[in-house]
Amino acid sequence: MLKQYLTVKGEGTHEIIIQKSRFIAHVNRVTTEEEAQNFILTIKKKHWNATHNCSAYMIGEQNQIQKASDDGEPSGTAGVPILEVLKKKDLKDTAVVVTRYFGGIKLGAGGLIRAYSKSTSEGIDHTGIVKRILVCIVHTKIDYTWLGKVENELRSSIFNNIKEINYLDQVEILTYVETDQVEAFIEWMTELTNGQAAITEGEVLYLEKEI
Repeated sequence: MLKQYLTVKGEGTHEIIIQKSRFIAHVNRVTTEEEAQNFILTIKKKHWNATHNCSAYMIGEQNQIQKASDDGEPSGTAGVPILEVLKKKDLKDTAVVVTRYFGGIKLGAGGLIRAYSKSTSEGIDHTGIVKRILVCIVHTKIDYTWLGKVENELRSSIFNNIKEINYLDQVEILTYVETDQVEAFIEWMTELTNGQAAITEGEVLYLEKEI
């Protein structure tokens, strides 16, 4: 699993007008090619009367799956420019469909490339980008006598992302720790509590941070 990567926040839509043509960018997070194709199909059905529904998607930890479609626009003027924006922004697991309603003015190859690139970029920015960070939920059990010191030190440290605190026979503090910092966290907590803490590693998952 990647320690961290960028993707879109979720689903979003953004429209711009260029030379009387409407360009509507539809953006969505997808994790499989089937999801991407279903998303594209949904947009095509919704905008069945559009002049074009051009698309691209990039999926996988190593961007293994990359597809682009010009949907009737001149070859290389729509799908590839959409895909290039995804690459430039380094977005994984992302699909974009740009719907065009022709306004009567031809843009030429260069104009189309710029239009589809701009529509995609603005659509993504409008939807929002998140950084997904791989973390481990670390469980720390301590006696109540340690609570004040440990909580204060935690909140002022680099390990300040506390998930929750459970007040049981002992206090259990659940902390989100980036996977490559778990060993350092355990050493730090052990030293802080003079070895009095019981520390165990729990679930590994991704946390999302807007950027």
